[in-house]
Amino acid sequence: MERTQENHQHSTPAHEHWLNRKRLLVAYLIFTAYAAALAIYTGQADQTWAIWAVVGYAVPTLLIALTRNRLPVIVPVLVSLAGSLAAPVAWLVTRVSPTPEVQVISRSAVLLLQHGTPYLPQGQLDAWLSYNPYLPVMALFGMPRALGATGLLGDPRLWLCIVSLALIGAAFWIAAPHRHCDSCRRGVLLSTVFVAASPVIAFPLAVGITDPPVIALMFLTLALIARPSGVFRAAAALAVACAMKATAWPAVPVVTAMLAVRDGARAAWRFAGVAIVVTGILAVCLAPAALVDPYAFIQNTVLFPLGLTRQKTPAASPLPGHLLAMTGMTGHMIAVALLVTAGIAFGVSLIVRPPADVRAAAWRIAFGLTAMFTLSPATRWGYFVYPIGLVGWLLLTRPPVLAAPVLAGPERGRPAAVEIPPHAKRLSVTVR
Repeated sequence: MERTQENHQHSTPAHEHWLNRKRLLVAYLIFTAYAAALAIYTGQADQTWAIWAVVGYAVPTLLIALTRNRLPVIVPVLVSLAGSLAAPVAWLVTRVSPTPEVQVISRSAVLLLQHGTPYLPQGQLDAWLSYNPYLPVMALFGMPRALGATGLLGDPRLWLCIVSLALIGAAFWIAAPHRHCDSCRRGVLLSTVFVAASPVIAFPLAVGITDPPVIALMFLTLALIARPSGVFRAAAALAVACAMKATAWPAVPVVTAMLAVRDGARAAWRFAGVAIVVTGILAVCLAPAALVDPYAFIQNTVLFPLGLTRQKTPAASPLPGHLLAMTGMTGHMIAVALLVTAGIAFGVSLIVRPPADVRAAAWRIAFGLTAMFTLSPATRWGYFVYPIGLVGWLLLTRPPVLAAPVLAGPERGRPAAVEIPPHAKRLSVTVR
């Protein structure tokens, strides 16, 4: 009996978090190099963030390298969050003029309160900054200032940070295989803070770029859709993202195709229906006056992002689609045609070879967005935070690796095979 109990004790599996010390060290070395390059070659708010982030990433790098196993890994990760997000946001909000993105969000909230639409009419679109390429839900981040809040409380970046971090944490919590064990809670905290402190999330949040909450809602959608009981909640989460920014739209057909394979056509159509209807309801409720002037809505959210308006978007990174558009109107139309063709090919691929599970769906979304950003006539490097973020999600939610237990008794020292329970094949959670 004692030997049986001893064997049982030694056979308890332990989950290994993907973010061990070696990987964290490599990650922070890369983050530090990226921030240093950005500090040298950019200006204004981007450079301010980069200067803070160099210190914010270099200090955790040294802590991990010098302390070895004497310091819990969550300590340097929290330091990186303070240096790459909390400090630069506070500095930029209080000492630097609002970035164009912050100005657009703040103005859209005022317009929404006063006129029932976050978009200026055609006659007032006299500069690129007068356009609002975001969808109605994004204006909510500017509501505190529109309602009279000042300083940090009135800045959209604070609310972008709060909402993004809450959604990222919720996504990792839902994806955790065992939510109530200590190791799972540590793993969720580590993953959440690491992602929030990474340049993929911290940099855009600090300068007011609106992608992080959309990325976080994609994470939440993937976490919810992995559970059969979370399909409708996943549709609602994705609908909120789709009502914020059009960059979330490719996820709808991908997840629908995946559900058709996993759960059947009826479940797939229900998901797509809920996502589309909720997106429409949110848009109508938050911008009812936009129905009266649909052309202004199209100009702001469709034509301006595609570079088809008189005032051009400043999103102009030298990617293939933009380089084609720079050659003239013919080249611009070719770039648009290539983008449409890529979209059709993407849709056909979902019919011919749909993703079979959630991880395959995440990969397909990442590939589709990469193609879209590459071929878009008005694009910027920053859009690639979407596919990079999705790849990071896939790494951090890999099926857990269980440490092989050592048998006691005559077979002492020999590792025993450990079978991973089906419900545990989501987030690896124990921190070394």
